[in-house]
This record gives sequence, C-alpha cells and structure tokens, in this order.
Amino acid sequence: MSTAPAARYAPAVRAAVIHHTSTPNGYACASVPATLRDVYAGHAHGRDWDDIGYNFLVDACGTIYEGRAGGVDRAVVGAHTKGLNEGTVGIAAIGTFAEGAEVPEPMLDAIARLVAWKLDPEGADPRGTVTLVSTSDESRFEEGTTAVLPVVSGHMDGYPTRCPGAALYSKLPDISARAARLQRR
Repeated sequence: MSTAPAARYAPAVRAAVIHHTSTPNGYACASVPATLRDVYAGHAHGRDWDDIGYNFLVDACGTIYEGRAGGVDRAVVGAHTKGLNEGTVGIAAIGTFAEGAEVPEPMLDAIARLVAWKLDPEGADPRGTVTLVSTSDESRFEEGTTAVLPVVSGHMDGYPTRCPGAALYSKLPDISARAARLQRR
C-alpha cells in the first residue's frame, strides 16, 4: 500500500489565492460532499497531486471545507497555483463564476472570514501587495523571479487561466476589504 507524502509547510501564510472549482452552480449544499469527492479524485488521482490542491473549499451556503491535509491552522503548501504555492493559501469557491454568474453572499462572507483568519491580523494587510518568488516557469513568472501581487489574488494573477472566473475575480477587492474589517484594520 502506498502512502501519500507528508504535508509540506511554509513559515507563514502571506497571501490568499482565490479559485473556483469549475463545477456546476445551483447545487443543493447537501450535495457538496459528493462534489468534494469528485474534486479529490480529479486532483489526487487524475493529476497525481496525492490530495486536493486547494487548502480550503467554500460552498454557496458559506460552509468551509478543509481541502489539502496537514492542519487547517498551519501554513500547508498546496498544489493550487503553479509556482506560487509557497506561503499562499488556496481557497476555492465551489462552482463556476464566469462573467454574469452570481457569487452567493454567504460564500463571499465565508471566503473573507477565512482570508482574515489565515492572514492573521499581525500578518499581511488583505488590501495590500505581497512579493513572492516563483518556483516554476509554468507560472506567469519565470522560476526564481519575484512577483508582486495583491495579497488577495485570483488564480489568473499568477497562472495563465480564467480562474476564478470574471464574476468572482471582480469581487476580490470586496473580499479584501471585508477581511481587513474583520481584522480591525
């Protein structure tokens, strides 16, 4: 029997990268565990990541689920943003949020609460920028180069993709502001 490699940890979470799962919208929140099993199968077995790439997933009702194993209170290095996983937390909104899609208010609220908690009030300001060093030429930044990104970024900021979709991406400034208020900044 093979075992998954042990979780890797960063010294701290310095930024949040927001994703969507590209799964259907309009789901009953009671069906989310089946969706999570499908995401796990695609990531762990389809992509050989040994686990879900995202650190957390959030459903339309605002329920937060642990993704990648290793401890929710630790800076687990995910497999969510090629080249920029170290020191970032990957948060995936369950659904597809292309232009015109509605992003549920409970989901936005939960993502903001999660960002505020993972960044720590003593850490990076969710409204600011962060400098990260790319570890892969497959990101938007050559390996070894620095990238200055919003502390609350969309997947598309660091990787050539449409994720987290135009509708969710347009909500990132609001998520950042909510997280800052929760941190009493």
